[in-house]
Amino acid sequence: MTPRTLPVRRLLGRLARRAARAGRPGRAWTVPAAVLAGAVAGGAYGLLSTPEYAATSYVVVVPGEGSDPAGAMGLAQAYGKVATDVALTGDAAVWARVSPATLRASVAAATSPDAPMISLTARSDRPETAAAMADGVARALVQKGAHTQASTRVRVVQFSRATTPTSPASPSAPLAALVGAAGGGLLGGLFLLVRPKRGTAAAGGAAADGGTAAEGGAPADGGGARGSAAGSGAGSGGRGAAVPGPAVKGASQAGTA
Repeated sequence: MTPRTLPVRRLLGRLARRAARAGRPGRAWTVPAAVLAGAVAGGAYGLLSTPEYAATSYVVVVPGEGSDPAGAMGLAQAYGKVATDVALTGDAAVWARVSPATLRASVAAATSPDAPMISLTARSDRPETAAAMADGVARALVQKGAHTQASTRVRVVQFSRATTPTSPASPSAPLAALVGAAGGGLLGGLFLLVRPKRGTAAAGGAAADGGTAAEGGAPADGGGARGSAAGSGAGSGGRGAAVPGPAVKGASQAGTA
């Protein structure tokens, strides 16, 4: 490789790298593209997913005569934890006309921290089924409280029946699109944080080019210098120019002697 071909190869390599970078999308378009993709995905999910309805029924634990109100609070917490189990042992699934597995997966119980009240929320793709499941679990808790009233000295009373929902509780298409856009923007920002910067890659490529040129140019320059020295020695017609330095020195010493 001659010294003249090195700049040409470096120039071609830089042009190829710039062409490859020009084909990639800019960093400024990463976050907007991620936001748009997330909005489209969220909107499609909101449109294609089955709407879900939620209905809630409430029961309250009332302390009996001579019982401690704090005991009613503790029993309300206990009933809330075993609400679905109590409903499964009773006839709640039969009343709601669903399977026990569906009842367990669709009903969630929550207790109030400042009152002996339990909320029973059921979710279903049909509003009537959601209301029937919530009321069925509440009815099962009332029956359980009546069976254990002699030992616990508290009563479980249904405080409010579940009403049939008229609108779905699942997110609508605009809300799902908004959530998807926010998630897409977050992912796009994270991608920019973990992606290596172009300046660092360009500096590494320049350093590699410089190292290649230095390694390839030194032997060529040295060879050219040696060729120039040999040519000048041959043009001068000196006898000692064609032999190495130590031989010339030895020949000079022999002539002097």
